Amino acid sequence: MPGRGASPRENPAAPLSATRPEEQLISFARGAPSLDIIDIKGLSDAAVRAFAADPGGITAYGNSYGYPPLRQWIAAKHGSTADQVLITNGSLQADAFLFQKLVKPGDHVIVEKPTYDRTLLNLREIGAEVHQVTLLSDGIDTVELRGLLEALATDGLAPKLAHIIPNFQNPAGVTLSLERRRELLVLAAEFGFTIFEDDPYVDLRFRGESLPSMLSMDTAGVVVHASSFTKTVCPGVRVGYLIGPTPLVDDIAKKATNLYISAGQVAQGLVHQFCVSGDIDRSIATVKAALSERATLLADSLRRRISGIDFTEPDGGYFLWVKLPEDVHVDKLLPAATERGVTVVKGSDFLLEGGEHELRLAFSAATVDQIDTGVHRLAEAIEAVRG
Repeated sequence: MPGRGASPRENPAAPLSATRPEEQLISFARGAPSLDIIDIKGLSDAAVRAFAADPGGITAYGNSYGYPPLRQWIAAKHGSTADQVLITNGSLQADAFLFQKLVKPGDHVIVEKPTYDRTLLNLREIGAEVHQVTLLSDGIDTVELRGLLEALATDGLAPKLAHIIPNFQNPAGVTLSLERRRELLVLAAEFGFTIFEDDPYVDLRFRGESLPSMLSMDTAGVVVHASSFTKTVCPGVRVGYLIGPTPLVDDIAKKATNLYISAGQVAQGLVHQFCVSGDIDRSIATVKAALSERATLLADSLRRRISGIDFTEPDGGYFLWVKLPEDVHVDKLLPAATERGVTVVKGSDFLLEGGEHELRLAFSAATVDQIDTGVHRLAEAIEAVRG
């Protein structure tokens, strides 16, 4: 909890310089839930049920495809079959497996602009030729993408895949519209690339109508889908998954066997019990309610406290993307903000170039009584580095 007494929340006009020892650092940096919205009791009960129901299964090595009952639950959720599902140690490992399977040094890959920083890191380490395509308020600019694809085709080239975060994108918070989903599927079939639908935030919509996944819309076999229980259960379970054509899943499972034999069976057994009991639905409802309140509070506080910025309120997920005035550079802002007791992530981390005047703010970890205080600290840091 932030310090009481003379805290900015209780006295908004009070000056705030360096963080005092009694004041806790407020994080808008990490995309993780605060402890108060994690169902500790439900997870504890699920663990007990998992050991009681299948002690031999969850204490054994298992296989690299994942815990069979959970694979079946995931398949049913997505209208797939269990042989199309591979469970991984978090969705980032699913990303890494797919990149390693499909992308070789020099291959062309499409990503959003901006995109998840670890996506850029993984693809750069592979040696891919990464192309960032502008992200609009309704998702990736498919007109710009078609132009890029046609330019590559002129040189006899085509991308291997397009990495897309369709719902409440990290870092921008925007959602890919239904029309752009259809356009992407057409482009993938026409130009022969795989759409990697990276979708860990889909269940965290707190405003508007849900949209169908591209996996469910795919009639040409061009989509591979990944998601995770990190955002709906808790990060510590480290359970993600990949859904794709069975031959692709089989090939990746062979690599997984050589890498770690099997992912954690205890965590997967726990998650399975959490899901089949219905606890996951209650957990999602709790998380969505909290995120909705926090996103609204953050947006309201930003409007009141910081002039000259631009942002779009998300309809779900964890993140809000802020465009700062041109005289505020993130390399100066980050240390000034940290000195005042608030952490953020600079926009340049999510871009191949640019982003010096942009920030990602995560509202998942900051509690209701921290948000306005955090924005106040950020506002003071911005004023300190302007010009």
